[in-house]
Amino acid sequence: MDVTATNAMGFAHFITQSDLVGKFLLAVLVIMSAASWGLIASKGLTQYLRSKRSAAFLDFFWNARSLDAVQAELSTHGARDPFSHLSAHALHAQAHHARHGAARLAEAGTANDFITRTIKKVLDEETTRLDTGLTTMATIGATAPFVGLFGTVWGVYHALLAIGMSGSGTLDKVAGPVGEALIMTGIGLAVAIPAVMAYNAFTRSNRVLAARLDAFAYELHSFLTLGEAPGAAALQVGANVRPLKPAAAVTA
Repeated sequence: MDVTATNAMGFAHFITQSDLVGKFLLAVLVIMSAASWGLIASKGLTQYLRSKRSAAFLDFFWNARSLDAVQAELSTHGARDPFSHLSAHALHAQAHHARHGAARLAEAGTANDFITRTIKKVLDEETTRLDTGLTTMATIGATAPFVGLFGTVWGVYHALLAIGMSGSGTLDKVAGPVGEALIMTGIGLAVAIPAVMAYNAFTRSNRVLAARLDAFAYELHSFLTLGEAPGAAALQVGANVRPLKPAAAVTA
């Protein structure tokens, strides 16, 4: 094969020579790649903002003088992260049960039971929100290599048919078309690898955040029901954990 023929081979030549199935498979991989990188960018930005806002709220929460101060902060700036969202719902549940009691079936039980159910519901909502988009990312990472492999098999099949019809089976006639067909496998791997890496990173980050949120929920529940952190009564004088005053009960 001369230099001109060698230069003619490549990605552009492969695309122009591909049939409808090959072009469709390539379009599917392009869509997968765009969706994957879109999710990576959006979830990465969301994770950064969530981490920054959570750190700011937790710093305020643990330095607040009472839960009334926390309630005032939430009323002023709203809940913009999982920890403040959980706190807002838990404080609202406490005030609502103190004001109305168990007026409905959803509020049945003691204030402790109602707050516990509210916290669990918010934890489930936050876990679901954290997992948004991960299924799509995992699907792309798992299927993109196979889509690319199918494109390679399809391309090799048609390349061999063309070589057989030409009656020439020399290496210079076989290597070019078969090598071009392998491009699809490379594209499939290029789409899958970032998706799998991002999926693993986001999954680990979500697992760590869920564990921190669960621990915070336990502390928050104790503040709302007991007025102090778990085990605070057993702390020695001078310890760096001090009880918070519970929010003032709302009367009718």
